[in-house]
Amino acid sequence: MALPNAVLLLVILADAIHGQQQQQLMEYMERRLAALEERISQWHDQSSRYSTELRDFKNKVLFMLESVEKERETIRAEVENTAVRVDRLEREVDYLETQNPAPSCVEVDEKLMENQASTGKKRKNEKYEKLTDCSDTISQVKAMKILKRFGSTAGLWTKDPLGNSEKIYVFDGTSNDTVYVFPRMREFTLFSATRKAARIRLPYPWVGTGHLVYGSHLYYIRRHGTFQIIKFSLVNKTIVDSSVFPAEEQIPVFGLSFYNYIDLVADEEGLWAIYATQENEKNIALAKLDPASLDIEQMWDTPCPRENAESAFVICGALYVVYNTRLPSRSRIQCVFDVSGSIASEDAALVYFPKRYGSHSSMKYNPKERQIYAWDDGYQIIYRMEMKKKTEV
Repeated sequence: MALPNAVLLLVILADAIHGQQQQQLMEYMERRLAALEERISQWHDQSSRYSTELRDFKNKVLFMLESVEKERETIRAEVENTAVRVDRLEREVDYLETQNPAPSCVEVDEKLMENQASTGKKRKNEKYEKLTDCSDTISQVKAMKILKRFGSTAGLWTKDPLGNSEKIYVFDGTSNDTVYVFPRMREFTLFSATRKAARIRLPYPWVGTGHLVYGSHLYYIRRHGTFQIIKFSLVNKTIVDSSVFPAEEQIPVFGLSFYNYIDLVADEEGLWAIYATQENEKNIALAKLDPASLDIEQMWDTPCPRENAESAFVICGALYVVYNTRLPSRSRIQCVFDVSGSIASEDAALVYFPKRYGSHSSMKYNPKERQIYAWDDGYQIIYRMEMKKKTEV
């Protein structure tokens, strides 16, 4: 009897222990559920608070955006009104300037003949026998088109005025040895990078922005002790000819462009070189070049001052010098020198260019298109010129 009682006692004890464990487990589960319910309640409260704060923030942002939009419209209206007033003011200034023009520095070259006897250096200052019947002169700037912003603040872009090529040649900077060639104006305008451009590596680096593409040749300035004009074939990619420019003690040709000692330009008559020397340091000089041999055909001392000059070009045998100020303002043609003496000094027009960004580092006249390719503080600009006959001036 003792053994069964013991077994029964053990069974009762085991049941009691098992029931106690179940009770403890249930209490533990209840405590965990209560803690979880409390955390869920806290999360719900925080979520509601965050939703309220987010909704308030959204409303504040929307209100601020509405205020900014209203201010933007107000500023836009003020800017448009200011632009209208500035345009009206510029027209009034242009009118006053046309009514009271600055004294022209156009001279007929007979007045320069007095000093020619002492030069003896091909600077004959004789009237030029023109090769064409071109008799146009600038009446005004008809239109301005800003193509894009590319490269350095100073540079040059141009086209070949001879033939039918549509290629655009870009010289970035004032000292380099690589020329970018874009197949057409469209590629140059649409793409900001040079990946659509071919590259021409020149044998020698150029200096300044006075270079020229003419008749499938690149004429550029090299400084190697003296200044040299390099004639480079764009077909064969080789140097065809080179010549030391026959001028002593050269100085920057334009007072506002210290990097330009020779500016090569083209017009209906052919090639020209614009330069300056220490001998006549106050004024700009002009020379007619033979594009085949690079020989100097004729030279002139012009009355156009170097001071405040930024660029120049030649049209129908007349040199047009563009002036500005050291704090860039409106560029203007204030000096014209006609090598054939066809323009009288009292008939020269004072032509203003539209206000832009800075000053021109290069202005290349294209005689075929009758427009100027300009580089202005990194912006590439086309000026379309309105012409008139010199006899109608």
